[in-house]
Amino acid sequence: MIVGGELLPGQQIRQEQMAERFSVSRLPIREALRHLLATGLVTHQYNFGFSVARLNQAEFDQLYLMRDLLESAIIRSLPEAKPRHLERLTELNDAISVAAERADAGAVRQLNKEFHFTMFRDSPLSLVVDEVERIWGWAMPYHAVFVSDSGERSRIITEHAQMVETLGRNDVEGLVQLMMNHRAKSEARLNSLLSPHP
Repeated sequence: MIVGGELLPGQQIRQEQMAERFSVSRLPIREALRHLLATGLVTHQYNFGFSVARLNQAEFDQLYLMRDLLESAIIRSLPEAKPRHLERLTELNDAISVAAERADAGAVRQLNKEFHFTMFRDSPLSLVVDEVERIWGWAMPYHAVFVSDSGERSRIITEHAQMVETLGRNDVEGLVQLMMNHRAKSEARLNSLLSPHP
């Protein structure tokens, strides 16, 4: 619900409602919330309870700084891409296109993440990839907002196709640059959502 955008940053999570929704007792809900607290996806305040974590601008800037550094290192460590790997990335991007045509923002988000981590998991830097996945988790509730825009969905698909083509040429530095531009555009869009509006 958090990653899918059903629960938005700052929104309170009521244990009773969650227990009723999932037809379980409050005990597994409390356990899930404790786990989410440890991952940073939720926060807890005395006399208020649990809520979806809300990042401030400085925290968001740090997330993108970490992504810039770590994802660039991952890309530089990638082996030469095999044809089947390139085909899988193309299949995922095609699936994103289908989901985008249906305006299924949830599927776009999940497939977008799968696209990137299918690429990243080819790297021998498995611990770094795991850390990047954790960092992605913190920003996923915000992705729910910006991928609902059709222009953003089209941009993602076009840039993914460029990445696959560049990876197929084994142009590592070209791919690093494409990924940096890809992230920068997403960061700019998310920054506009975080900025206070008059």
